[in-house]
Amino acid sequence: MCRTMTDGNLDTQKSRAREWFRSLQADICARFEALEDAADRPLYSGAPGRFELTEWKRGDGSEDLGGGRMGLMRGKVFEKVGVHFSEVYGTFSEAFAAQIPGADQSEGRFWASGISLIAHPRNPKVPAAHMNTRMLVTSQSWFGGGGDLNPLLDYQRDQAFEDSVDFHAAMKAACDTHEAADYAQMKETCDTYFHLPHRDEPRGTGGIFYDRFNSGDWDADFAFTQQVGSQFADIYPRLVARRMNETWSEAQREEQLIQRGRYVEFNLLYDRGTTFGLKTGGNVTSILSSMPPVVKWP
Repeated sequence: MCRTMTDGNLDTQKSRAREWFRSLQADICARFEALEDAADRPLYSGAPGRFELTEWKRGDGSEDLGGGRMGLMRGKVFEKVGVHFSEVYGTFSEAFAAQIPGADQSEGRFWASGISLIAHPRNPKVPAAHMNTRMLVTSQSWFGGGGDLNPLLDYQRDQAFEDSVDFHAAMKAACDTHEAADYAQMKETCDTYFHLPHRDEPRGTGGIFYDRFNSGDWDADFAFTQQVGSQFADIYPRLVARRMNETWSEAQREEQLIQRGRYVEFNLLYDRGTTFGLKTGGNVTSILSSMPPVVKWP
């Protein structure tokens, strides 16, 4: 539910949210680089991966429309991982404004900031994962985001599998900090959203997903969104560490590459974040960096 902004603290709220998203990006990058440092032979060789951080500006430079910091790493454990921060503002196109709550009352003006992450590990036994949290302002204000797990091997694509059980427990722990954050509803929303209708199958084993979240208590809503990010930053590296030193077969690598195709299909056909980024003049390289580095369709 979205409510009209009525207080004079909006600039402070934007600043707090922006700085949190930036700090979460730095925290997660450091945790992922630590996993690269811990990767040993014989499964992994070469130097540990490091994030390449690239600042970018939205638009052609003729006016200030915001921008962000793209973090991209190609390493040993993470074949490709992107952890991106953005803060963008300006005016929606008329057609896109019609789809966004409150944009009709703001003359299409908006502000948005957030972090988005997609990790594609090299080891097929390490699940891929996606997370994002964001704040968006028109004449209304709300938070959105969530995290979901995407195992690549059939025997792991079950919500009863250990990794998924632990991941869901972490997401539930975040929801338990806010009385308005209904875990069961957010889990169901995630399962419904991350579904490929043309294949009638889930993209992964789920997590939570929420959008247009405004309980009327900004501080509580922000604290909940922080918990989602913090819980993800804790649980996902632990799942990677659990599986990264397990050996894998060529058949499992083949299965991984084919399953990655499901992620590509979803992102290009249905993902709202991809659509939002492309329709608001976001950094195309950053937006499409979520694509897996290698993928196959049989």
